[in-house]
Formats: sequence, structure tokens, C-alpha cells
Amino acid sequence: MIRFGSYMQTNWDWRAAGNFMFGGTGGALLAVIALAGQSPPALPIAATALVLVGLGLFLVWLEIGRPWRALHVYFHPQTSWMTREGAVAMVLFPLTLAATWFGSAALFAAAGVFGALFLYCQGRILKGARGIPAWREAAIVPLIVSTGIAEGIALLMLLFGILGGPASSLVYALVILLVLRSWAFFNYRAALERAHAPAATLQRIAALRVPFLVAGNVIPVLLMLVAALYWRLWLLELAAALVLAGGWYLKFVIVTSAAQVQGYGVGKLQRGRPVFKKPVRREGDPWRT
Repeated sequence: MIRFGSYMQTNWDWRAAGNFMFGGTGGALLAVIALAGQSPPALPIAATALVLVGLGLFLVWLEIGRPWRALHVYFHPQTSWMTREGAVAMVLFPLTLAATWFGSAALFAAAGVFGALFLYCQGRILKGARGIPAWREAAIVPLIVSTGIAEGIALLMLLFGILGGPASSLVYALVILLVLRSWAFFNYRAALERAHAPAATLQRIAALRVPFLVAGNVIPVLLMLVAALYWRLWLLELAAALVLAGGWYLKFVIVTSAAQVQGYGVGKLQRGRPVFKKPVRREGDPWRT
């Protein structure tokens, strides 16, 4: 397959990327806290999650040419994952606030479920963009979900370090998620190569090996290993910061610089001269032989 005529999409810029970066981490943070049994969480942790989700949605609102058109996103829940993301956010905010206010573990467990749904909707939003090879692959969904959960664990580890929580209790979970995130990235990259994605897309994804795979996955695992041996809390915080930065950079690249529009594709041409067939006459046709 020979592809040509592809070009960079211009509809989504860094503001749209910010929704996936900040909003995905915020939703994942709520899910991670609920799974870790830290419910209801301390007010600063819940507030951090809601601020990140709100910041992501605010950036999307800014990205729209006429901001009040953002209300149109709620009109197509039957077909649009962006509509579903907005609907989930409308439930996520009051649930989290109520869980924190009343100290209800059950309410916060429900908020964690909606946080996970918010993250899943983001993966499906990208997959639904049929004209952009870097987004439409099915492998984008597990990549977005796995990196989001890893970012949520890393952010919780950072907050525990600041607030005095048990940061070391998250090490094993974070290592497992980094392995899953790395596998999802390799699977995603292989899917792009099998689909003959544009060369510019493949180059941008291949260039993520150092900033994402090495700096965002391998080095944090090594830092956590050293921290476990010598009991250095600051190494855990550094590892968590690298995991968070690596995930955000991955999503920024996928949404912006790797997002080439499809272009044209030409398959392998057959040898020989073209064969022209006579038109087939059907009953009721207006012309005669």
C-alpha cells in the first residue's frame, strides 16, 4: 500500500490534548483511590482530582471556536463518546463532592467507577476518529486506559509524599501498571505499522522510545527498586513525577504532532492491460441497443 496526501490535522491543538492529559489523570486518580480502599479520601486529594478533570474540560471549552457551542456536546449520547464523557463528568463532580462532604465510602466507590468511565470515554473518543490513523486503532483504548491508571497511581504517590500518606504501599501497583503501559505502547505501535500509518505518524511514535519508554517507564522502575533497598522516599517521588510526565507527553504527542489525516492509499497494481466490459442492460433502462 502506497499512501500520499496525508497532512497534520488542525482541529485539535494543545488545548484538546490538555483534556486527555489532565482530565484522564484526574478521573484515574478517583478510580485508583477507590480501588486502593482510600475512601473517602482527604479533601486535598479529592480536590486535586476534580481540579484536573475541570481543567481538562475547560481547555476543551477554550479550544472550541465559539465556546457556547460546547453545550451541543450533550445532544448526541447515542452516537458520541464526547457526549458520554460530558455526561459522566456531570455525575462525577456531585458524587465526589457528596462523598467528601458526608464521608461516605459507598458514594466515593461510585465516584471511582465514574472516574474510570471518564477515562474509558477518552480512549473511545480517539478511536472514533476514523480519518486519523494515530487515533482510530483499537489499540489506542488500552494504551489510554493503562497510562491513565499509571498516572493516577503516580499522582496519588506524589500526594501521599506531600500529605504524609503511605506512598510506599503503591510501589507494586505502579510497577505492574508500568509493565502494562509499556506492553500497550508496543501493541499500539505494531498496530500502526500493520495498518501502514503515514510515515510522519510512525516517526513521531518511534521517537517516544526515550522520553516515554525509557524516562517514563524504565527509569522509574529502577528508582523504585533503589528506593526499596535504601529507603529513600524522595526517589519514590521522583519516580512518580517521571511516570506522570511521561504519560502526559505521550498523550500530547498522539493528539497533536502524530495526528496525521489519512490521505490517499493506492494498492498494488495488477500487471497487464485493463479490461473493459460492455455495460449490462437492465429491464427498465431508458436506452436501447
